[in-house]
Amino acid sequence: MTVTGTAGGRPAAPLPPRAGTPARAGAPTRRTRFGYASGSLVSGTFTTLPGLLLLPYLTDTLGVGAALAGTVAFLPKAWDAVLNPFVGRASDRTRSRWGARRPYVLWGGLLTALGFALTFAGPAPGSAGAWCAAAGYLLTATAFAFFQVPYVAMPAELADDEADRMRLVAGRVAVIGIAALVTGAVAPALVDAGGGGLPGHRWAGLFGAAVVALGALWVFAGTAVSGAGTSGVGTPGVGKPGAGASGTPRTTRAVAAQPSLRAQFEAARADPPFMALLRCLVLQSVATGVLLAGAPYFADHVLHDSSGVGALVAAFVAPNLLTVPLWSRLRGPRGYTLATALFTTGCLLFLASPVLPEGAVLVTMALAGTGHAGQLLFLYAMLPDCIARGTGRTGRREGGVLSGVFTTVEGLGVAAGPFLYGLVLQLTGYVSSGTGDAAAQSATARAGILAGFGALPALAAVGAALLLRAYDRPYRPLIGGPDTDTGIRGRDPAG
Repeated sequence: MTVTGTAGGRPAAPLPPRAGTPARAGAPTRRTRFGYASGSLVSGTFTTLPGLLLLPYLTDTLGVGAALAGTVAFLPKAWDAVLNPFVGRASDRTRSRWGARRPYVLWGGLLTALGFALTFAGPAPGSAGAWCAAAGYLLTATAFAFFQVPYVAMPAELADDEADRMRLVAGRVAVIGIAALVTGAVAPALVDAGGGGLPGHRWAGLFGAAVVALGALWVFAGTAVSGAGTSGVGTPGVGKPGAGASGTPRTTRAVAAQPSLRAQFEAARADPPFMALLRCLVLQSVATGVLLAGAPYFADHVLHDSSGVGALVAAFVAPNLLTVPLWSRLRGPRGYTLATALFTTGCLLFLASPVLPEGAVLVTMALAGTGHAGQLLFLYAMLPDCIARGTGRTGRREGGVLSGVFTTVEGLGVAAGPFLYGLVLQLTGYVSSGTGDAAAQSATARAGILAGFGALPALAAVGAALLLRAYDRPYRPLIGGPDTDTGIRGRDPAG
């Protein structure tokens, strides 16, 4: 990771602010913040569209069994678990005229768009369509790893100050809401408008591909810096203090990557706040994945309105746009705990949905969404803080690998959500269909749909909040042999 605004261990002397840039030297401009936030069109679409459509596409259009469909949705994310750290290390070591991260967000995003189109291409129902969906989703997940890991590492290099990083992340969370709102409402409508079944899902896949391609191009262009060198997040130069034309901070000293991937894993393992963040993230991501996967089934079999899934998604993600400025006033685990309380309350109220009017169900969804917006903001803001502290402690560029591990854990959690929800459906006797319309379900299956949608994410979120309590534990280096070059092992100076 590139440390900005320091030279020889002392703060670099700031240059006078240019016209149109923030008064504080090194703070990202509005153009940079907007450009960075636009990348969430990619990540928000990648999470929302497959999470919402893939499982019912497999079970109710292609006729795949629920457990097998959950496996198809999960395995590409398991592959990402292996791939993400290597992508992060590659971006840490990349030197190009576009910088360390920007080539990956461009080409990774464009290939993700291609994968979306293939996932829902559906050449035929049954096993042929299922194999096409599995191969397309594997390509999508692989390409997304090359986009997301460098993208997540950017805030620690775009801003020196914690408040500036929070502003970058707040924009990212807000655009995640926009992407989820647009794709969550438009994609199901396109399925219906296209006649449902295979033709309708093809249109939904093409729409998702267009949104992802737009986000990739936008973030690439928005984080560019003129007069650049070959390191940093966009194209910041080495040894040139101050801000570039776009306001992206320039680095003032080059920082080497850790000497090996194993050394970087050791650095992460020796960081209690980062490890607490990962443990929390995996359960929080499971909760998100369950809600996305369960929404179509909940709308079909509990609300008895298949078109209501768009309203559910809108009610859930709209708070991202409205409440992020309020959540930004809080910080860290304490803010996350409050957000989790709101999220959990909303999820548990879903259990009363069969006796509530539809408007009240949407209110409970908005309550859960309000909490979810805060959960995302605090988790995403804590990561660049961990990266910045880690680089300051070790003197090594490790943001790519740390963001790779973070992205792996998040992706596995989101993928495990549909897998677990699929198991609940299977155990409660859910009947699949190959007609494009959901089959009638037994009372036990409907109870499983409701319990999985309400209780499962609530339990996961409570567990996540409990695990995050270790985030405030101070860093203490592992006691072992001296390794002062990497800053990983060695005795605590205070001990």
